[in-house]
Amino acid sequence: MNAGRWSIGIDLGGTKTEAVALDAAGQACWRQRIATPSAHGYDAMLDAICRLVDAGRSASGGRTTVGVGAPGSLTADGLVKNANTTCLNGRPLQQDLQRRLGQPVALANDANCLALSEATDGAGQGAPVVFAAILGTGCGAGIAVDGRVLTGPNRLAGEWGHNPLPWADADAPRPACYCGQSGCVETLCSGPAIAADHQRRHGGALTALQIAEQAAAGDAACADSLARWQHRLARALASVINLLDPDVIVLGGGLSRIAATYTAVPALWGQWVFAGGQREPVRTRLLPAAHGDASGVRGAAWLGRDLETTA
Repeated sequence: MNAGRWSIGIDLGGTKTEAVALDAAGQACWRQRIATPSAHGYDAMLDAICRLVDAGRSASGGRTTVGVGAPGSLTADGLVKNANTTCLNGRPLQQDLQRRLGQPVALANDANCLALSEATDGAGQGAPVVFAAILGTGCGAGIAVDGRVLTGPNRLAGEWGHNPLPWADADAPRPACYCGQSGCVETLCSGPAIAADHQRRHGGALTALQIAEQAAAGDAACADSLARWQHRLARALASVINLLDPDVIVLGGGLSRIAATYTAVPALWGQWVFAGGQREPVRTRLLPAAHGDASGVRGAAWLGRDLETTA
């Protein structure tokens, strides 16, 4: 039993949901991961989150706070919008969780949680401006300025995945996106996008990480698909540098484990970063999340740490 207050964080991902409890020093004291039950609907999602929180409470033996990182963002009246886990859209997730759990629950976009985590004690620690992108089932991003998450009046800061991929060839594919647009960064730079591009050009049903592994082993078709993705990602991030000029770009999500990205993409993005005809090094650093796959859930825990609780 722990007499101190723990901060429980929940990271609601597209394929997995992770929970962690951090002590006051940021040490993980408890952790659990389950498959995200999105195929079973909204109620199943609520049940899963509440079971994880209850398990963390039991492990703590004391007071806890709760923070949740979820896809999408909230409308002014507290409904989820823009989530690629579409069963959440239009639902009062924060209010429902607070009612079910009987305590305040902090809720933020999962990419904002990544940005907060990495700006607090991760790869972006000490950097004035951190842009943190999640590359996995979808593509999302969050922005931290001086250690604080930037949200904006529309709560859209960092919605990079639903901008069109810039500098595309006229005949480049423009896949339809669930948001109603086509050619979004998410449809061309996510894990499913790599797999779809590979299948379209070379055949075979491989995942993005399988493509990266086989590319590293010398498979020419996989190497081509990986290089095409790196080219698309470099263009997408160059537009971020032109607009925001962050000190650090941090990558999280499953695709952040592709080690070649951190040399290949910075070697490419200078072609599109605005230089006014003067070629000079791009000083923005591209780094993997220091806390790896755990960074988003840590950010969710930090998000909730200042909440009062009776748990």
